[in-house]
Amino acid sequence: MSIHEEDARRLRCVLPFEAAAAELHQLRKEVKHTLEQWGARDLTDEAELVATELVTNVIKHVGEGASAALVLEVRGDCLRVEVHDKSRTVPALRAVCGEAECGRGLHLLASLCEEWGTLLTETGKAVWCDLSIESARHCMRVRRATLVLTEYRRVAGASSAVPTSAVLEESVTDVITDLLHWLQAQGGDPGQTLDRAQMHFEAEADVA
Repeated sequence: MSIHEEDARRLRCVLPFEAAAAELHQLRKEVKHTLEQWGARDLTDEAELVATELVTNVIKHVGEGASAALVLEVRGDCLRVEVHDKSRTVPALRAVCGEAECGRGLHLLASLCEEWGTLLTETGKAVWCDLSIESARHCMRVRRATLVLTEYRRVAGASSAVPTSAVLEESVTDVITDLLHWLQAQGGDPGQTLDRAQMHFEAEADVA
C-alpha cells in the first residue's frame, strides 16, 4: 500500500515493503507510476536504479522479510529517494574489491546522486539519495531537440549519412530560421521571441 501526500508545497510518497527480492519489481513499478504522476518521468531510470540498490542493501544487510519503507519526496530542485529500516548499522563506502558484488552498490549510488547519506531515526535508520531534477530537465530538452533535428533533416531530404557536428549546427540554424518565418507569418514578433528564448536559456544554464 502506498501513502501519498500531494499539495502545493509537498510531493511525498511512502511505500512500505518487506525485504525480499520479489518486492523489487513492484517497487520499481510504483516508483515509475509516482514520478509520472508528478511530471518527473525523466528521473524514472535513475530513481528506479537507486531504489533497487537501497532495497537490495536492506535485503542483504538487514535480512529477508525485514519491514522497511521506500520514500520518494520532492525537495526543491531534487528528488529524495530514501529507504527506512529497523537497523542502526550505518553503511559506509569501501574500496571496491575484485568480486563483482563487493562494495559496488554505494559507489554506484554516489556516482548517480547529488548527495547521499544516512539519518538515524527512533526506530532504526534512513539511507537517502538526492537526484537532481534540473539535470533531468536538461537531458529532456536535449533529447527533444535531437528528435526535432532528426525529423527536420528527414523532411528537408537531408543525407542519411551520419551528420558531422558542423552539419548539425547548420541544421539548428535552419530550424530556428524556419520557426521565425512561421512566427512572423502568424503575426508574431521574431525579435521578442528570440530575446525570451535567450533569457530562458541563460536562466536554465545558470541553474545547471
